[in-house]
Amino acid sequence: MSSKVFLDMCTIGQLYPHELMGQETNNSAPKLVRGLGLLDATMIVVGSMIGSGIFIVSAESSRLVGAPGWLLVAWALAGVLTITGALCCAELAAMWPRAGGQYVFLREAFGPSIGFLFGWALFLVIQTGTIAAVAVAFANFSGVLTDSISAEKYLIHPLVILQPYKLGSLSFNGYALSLSTQQLVAVVMILLLTLTNTRGLKTGKLIQNTFTFTKTAALLGVVIVGLTLGWNHQSAAYTSSWWNPSANGWHPASSQLGFEATTEGLIATALVMLLGLAMVGPLFAQSAWNNVTFTAGEVRDPGRNLPRALLLGCFLVVGLYLLANLAYIVTLPLPAIQNAPQNRVATATMQAILGSRGTVVMALAIMVSTFGCNNGLILAGARVYYAMARDGLFFKRVASVNSRHVPAVALITQGVWAALLTLPRTFTVDPQNGTATYANVYTQLLEYIVSADLVFYALMVGAVIVMRRKAPEIERPYRTFGYPLVPLIYIVLAGIFIIDLAYLRPSTSGIGYLLVFTGIPVYLIWRRRAATP
Repeated sequence: MSSKVFLDMCTIGQLYPHELMGQETNNSAPKLVRGLGLLDATMIVVGSMIGSGIFIVSAESSRLVGAPGWLLVAWALAGVLTITGALCCAELAAMWPRAGGQYVFLREAFGPSIGFLFGWALFLVIQTGTIAAVAVAFANFSGVLTDSISAEKYLIHPLVILQPYKLGSLSFNGYALSLSTQQLVAVVMILLLTLTNTRGLKTGKLIQNTFTFTKTAALLGVVIVGLTLGWNHQSAAYTSSWWNPSANGWHPASSQLGFEATTEGLIATALVMLLGLAMVGPLFAQSAWNNVTFTAGEVRDPGRNLPRALLLGCFLVVGLYLLANLAYIVTLPLPAIQNAPQNRVATATMQAILGSRGTVVMALAIMVSTFGCNNGLILAGARVYYAMARDGLFFKRVASVNSRHVPAVALITQGVWAALLTLPRTFTVDPQNGTATYANVYTQLLEYIVSADLVFYALMVGAVIVMRRKAPEIERPYRTFGYPLVPLIYIVLAGIFIIDLAYLRPSTSGIGYLLVFTGIPVYLIWRRRAATP
């Protein structure tokens, strides 16, 4: 062992004594077990990615870019980010197959503060907010089967906690708390899946594999039905210009851009800028592929299985998503995609092919999809808080493992907070008639955090380059294909996207960064506690 490696190990022992103690000295305590094989890990990648996004976000993206060709480009560019990101992440996952995944990568490459800020944002809204959003989507589509589940059927009517207000020319939403039958179903779903995952890794992976196989088959079914039975000459593929959105009646609003697109050059500039905005939905639909790294401490032969799971899962989902959008384009006219009721493009597609039965079929498919997606998110996310707690940077009890070898306290902590995020509502009041309109807070929070989340992804990709220089002697069972071009492609595309969002949505991006920075004082408090003997 070289002196440098020895010193590195000593430093790690000083910084993260909880992690080393739990793995080496406290042999009598329950530990995480490596019970996930290649299939299980791949199902976590696929299952965490396929939720409700692919079935709805194409409506907004198509409104922004105004042509079927550019809609596919938005999804393809999001896919390039996903694939290049996974290629880079695979190297780090094989290097450090520990519970916490991306948190560990950022901690090792950039220091514990950056790792903590990622974990804090993940707990505050990225993971828990996504769990809440997917749970409400499950409840929303359950309402297709029975009208007793509805956002308008309240068990507790909205209780206003803050009225809408203005600061100068800026208007801000009010906030309320409520409990509808839809919210109740979402809460029950979150708590049920949290409870089942505390019963052991075998239970969690059984649910994950079963639902992931089912929903992948359902999405493949949408693709096959759309590309065969749905193909018609009245669809967007035949009746709309593929690359000239202006020919389809599209014109960018100055309120979206901050300038009036009056010339061909400005229109082209506007299209490029709005293409970046159109990628928000596809990126959200393709996110969470990194979740399998959170469970790296439980994957067998991680140097081999983690890279394979990441690449197999991401290529499969990106391919299915592109084919699903092609199915929408060859089945529906462009206005039908853009104006699908409640943005349910997949439902409109199946309804056009199968009639009223299509609505029920899609509702069942999306319920299966969201149920399996949330199981993966719940299973994986808790491992990050567990890893943080073992470093002394989260609640101490979260670092514990129950007799079934899973971080039950971390799971429960995550589940309770995610369930609570389904309860707050934003509301606005129409000045004309005084009608109040309610929306979900987590939706707003996820919009805030998307830029910051992509910064953390970019930092993770950058960690590949940093660690090649910082610690070239560390064994790398897998090396990033196309290095250094692949990580540079990701960083450049992500950088352009982040700048584009900062310009088009400055308040949204700014609030997202502020949410992340709330972790700085929290980090200092926990770091001080961890340093106290």
